[in-house]
Amino acid sequence: MLVAPHVSAAAARAVRAPEPPYRAPHTHEGGPGFVREPRQELFLLAVGNFGSQQTFYESGPERDDRYARLVGELAVEDPEWTAGLLRWLRGTAHLRTASLRGAAAYVRARLAAGSRGGPSNRSVIDSVLQRADEPGELLAHWTSVYGRNLPQPVKRGVADAVRRLYSSRSLLKYDTAARGFRFGDVLNLVHASPDPDKPWQGGLFQYALDRRHHPEQALPPTGDRLLSAHRALTRLPVDERRAVLTGPDAAERLAAAGMTWEALAGWLQGPLDAVAWEAVIPSMGPMALLRNLRNFDAAGIADDVAARIAARISDADEVARSRQFPFRYLAARRHAPSPRWAAPLERALGHALANVPALPGRTLILVDRSDSMFYDTVSERSTLTRADAAAVFGAAVALRAERADLVEFGWSSAPVPFRAGEAVLDVLERFHDLGGTHTTKAVRTHYAGHDRVLIVTDEQAAPERNGTRPGGPAQPVPAEPVPAEIPVYTWNLAGYQPAHGPTGPHRHTFGGLTDAAFSAVPLIEAGAAAGWPWTTGPA
Repeated sequence: MLVAPHVSAAAARAVRAPEPPYRAPHTHEGGPGFVREPRQELFLLAVGNFGSQQTFYESGPERDDRYARLVGELAVEDPEWTAGLLRWLRGTAHLRTASLRGAAAYVRARLAAGSRGGPSNRSVIDSVLQRADEPGELLAHWTSVYGRNLPQPVKRGVADAVRRLYSSRSLLKYDTAARGFRFGDVLNLVHASPDPDKPWQGGLFQYALDRRHHPEQALPPTGDRLLSAHRALTRLPVDERRAVLTGPDAAERLAAAGMTWEALAGWLQGPLDAVAWEAVIPSMGPMALLRNLRNFDAAGIADDVAARIAARISDADEVARSRQFPFRYLAARRHAPSPRWAAPLERALGHALANVPALPGRTLILVDRSDSMFYDTVSERSTLTRADAAAVFGAAVALRAERADLVEFGWSSAPVPFRAGEAVLDVLERFHDLGGTHTTKAVRTHYAGHDRVLIVTDEQAAPERNGTRPGGPAQPVPAEPVPAEIPVYTWNLAGYQPAHGPTGPHRHTFGGLTDAAFSAVPLIEAGAAAGWPWTTGPA
């Protein structure tokens, strides 16, 4: 979620969970806990949930069930808020799985309850479908969880999205044999009629149906240059295809035919060498470039091509348009350690963290390095952990603050050294794995009259005990180590049910995996009201 560095109060509401939680017996680690208000619990779970993902304290099915239950309850009790959350999750937070599964749970619950009023079920389904493969993904989820009987609001919402999203280019990219639901399957199930303002769409729909059911007879619509060019390339004999890549117009021919890098190896029926990569690189998007830096090095692409890639991935406008999570640049750095990518990836990370403010005064930043933060990855397909994401955010705040103390904590805690102006990615090398979660002890040890405290954590704190390791007798928790008038910001990366402390005056909880909420900190301290990111006033 990237917003302009100078944001309005409304934009900076970002990801604050405004409702106060109530006292609960324990966190998952046995420390003092608080129960969150349902909207706060759902919000923090949604922004940290990638669907069916095993976490340290919850199994994938447990998280999925809790998410569907919360969405269903709030869809009936507060449909406006819930529909706004789902729309925001897909549109601004760029969380596809949470928004699609949430929309299905929303419709299912409201149909079961016979609910009227609020946003229509059809409009909620349509609002979360923003990419052409997502109508099929939503139908696949619905049929696997709720059965093959599709309610009319689901069919109509998907049909609305199909008219908006299906095009020749999206068909080439997403209508592949690897998909559980092809474009033709979706059209058969929802009976979408072409958009009257797109006279070409009827021919496209028929072509999608033919590709699915009669592929040997499928012909591109007359006059569709992209699909015709693609068909011409695919009909070339295999032994003539590599010559296309050595021609002077290789990049233009591949782009004109909608040939993606994923499809290129299959078309060539061989690995991608430097010539192949250099032909397809001009039509690759920023995320595809990031994912393939190591492949470019292995293939030996030319230095001038590498320089153009470096310029693109580190361009501020490209970073903003790509909407990448900041941790993607750390993943790219680790996957492609070649020195030629280090500087552009650091610049790109800086652009992706544009909302991190230069906080005035003294700031204490505590980064959770407990076992659970290392166990949980930021998504089911990533090797990066929540500990990595926490370190990125903590280091970025420290480097931009006027005066900051950066601390890592677990069973023990220690300062993390850094120098003004150095690279965030270099500071990350100084963090460690510190075992358990003694949050209060770390705050008490390092708080020394700071103007604010920021804790980046999964909130599953252990009870305070004698010594630095578990096993000593639990001690009564003394008075909170930070004075009540000093703001404490908890950045929750996991969305577990128990909270480690209350919210309220000068106690704030944020969530998610982007930098946007940081921009709310100076506004909160200036007295601006904070609410949910899709609302226009305080919660």
